[in-house]
Amino acid sequence: MPDFTSYCEAVAAMDVDDPNRFYHDHEYGFPMDDDNELFGRLILEINQAGLSWSTILKKQENFRAAYAGYDVATIARFGEKDRARLLSDAGIVRNRLKVGAAIHNAARVLELQAEHGSLRAWLDANHPLSREEWVKLFRRTFRFTGGEITNEFLLSTGYLRGAHIATCPVFAEIAALEPPWMAGS
Repeated sequence: MPDFTSYCEAVAAMDVDDPNRFYHDHEYGFPMDDDNELFGRLILEINQAGLSWSTILKKQENFRAAYAGYDVATIARFGEKDRARLLSDAGIVRNRLKVGAAIHNAARVLELQAEHGSLRAWLDANHPLSREEWVKLFRRTFRFTGGEITNEFLLSTGYLRGAHIATCPVFAEIAALEPPWMAGS
């Protein structure tokens, strides 16, 4: 495969049925308001660490089912039976640290919701930050959120500029929605 300088260019060269095409055209970089969906995206980004994004996209509906439709309150209450269930589920990534991070992070999101009203409001209250400042904040707040995971989460949810190149047709769609990165960063 040729070298591409952007996800947009790489996706344009992929088969139409590649899950990256749909994700690129309809999800990546689009602002998100729903806390459960925001949290679901964080779960997917955490689970991508060490794997290809294509692998995660192919398993995303399995993740949604395994993690209670990404319902933050339900995941925060997951106990040892749920951990065991997740670790034996071949449809998702079976990694003890990643499963533990999802449950821990759900409890942290509940705390952020109590303090700020929503995960989105917490993100908005901290925006704009530099990438480095975002990474520090995420590392203080959540588990398993290093630089790459934090960066991709923020790109994919509209908090950092750079999800799409300016010549990509999706760029204009997202810009029309006035994502947080347009207000600064």
